[in-house]
Amino acid sequence: MNKIRVVVWGENVHEQKSEAIRKVYPEGIHQCIANGLSVDETFDVGTATLKDPEHGLPQNRLADTDVLIWWGHVAHAEVADAIVERVQKRVLEGMGLLVLHSGHYSKIFKRLMGTTCSLIWREAGEKERLWVCNPGHPIAQGIKAYFEVPHEEMYGEPFGIPAPEETVFLSWFAGGEVFRSGCCWKRGNGKIFYFRPGHESFPTYRQPEVQTVIRNAVHWLAPEGARWVDAIPNVKVSPEGIRQE
Repeated sequence: MNKIRVVVWGENVHEQKSEAIRKVYPEGIHQCIANGLSVDETFDVGTATLKDPEHGLPQNRLADTDVLIWWGHVAHAEVADAIVERVQKRVLEGMGLLVLHSGHYSKIFKRLMGTTCSLIWREAGEKERLWVCNPGHPIAQGIKAYFEVPHEEMYGEPFGIPAPEETVFLSWFAGGEVFRSGCCWKRGNGKIFYFRPGHESFPTYRQPEVQTVIRNAVHWLAPEGARWVDAIPNVKVSPEGIRQE
C-alpha cells in the first residue's frame, strides 16, 4: 500500500525568538506535529519552514505531497504570493490541506475561503472544551463526546468563513464564548480542514486527543482517485458525433 505523503509546514519564528516558547516546543511546533503523525506507519512525514528556500515547498515537492499541514501566525505577510498560488493549484488538483489555529489568517486559507477569516480572540490561558457535533465523521473517530484542552487562547464567533460543508467540532471556552473549531470544505478536487487548537504558548500539540484528530484529518484529506489537472481544451470531436443538418 502506498503511504500518504504529508508535509508539515511551520513558520518556526516564535521558536527562534522566544525562550518561553522554545521550552514548550524545543523541536519546533512543526516537528512536534510531525512526531505525532509518525506513529502512524501509513504516513510518510516531512517538514518545511518559512526560511527554507521556496518556504520548503518547491514545485516537485508539492507535486509529490498528498496532504499539507499549515501552521502560521506572525509571518503571514512574508509568505510569497507565488508559493500561495502554487499551493492553491495543488489543492484544486486534489492535495488535502489542514490549516491549524492562527493559520486561519494565512494567505492560502483566506484565498481558498474567499472571505476575511477574521474572529475574536483573547489570550487568557483558559480551558477549551471541544464538543463532537458530527460523531460519524472520520475525523472524529476515537474521540468521545468531548475533550478538553486545559489552557488555550480563546477564539470566538463571528468567524468570517463561508458556511462549512461539514462541522466536526464546536468549542466552548471558560469565558463563555463558542467557536466552530473543526470545519470542512471542498475546493476543486481537494479537501480542506480547519482545526482550531494550537496556540504556541501551550503544549496543545502534545495532547493525545489533538494528535488523534490531526492523524484522522490526514486520512480524510488524502486524495481519492486521479489528480484533477485544470485545462480548457477545445474538444473538436464530440463523443457522440454531431450530425450536420
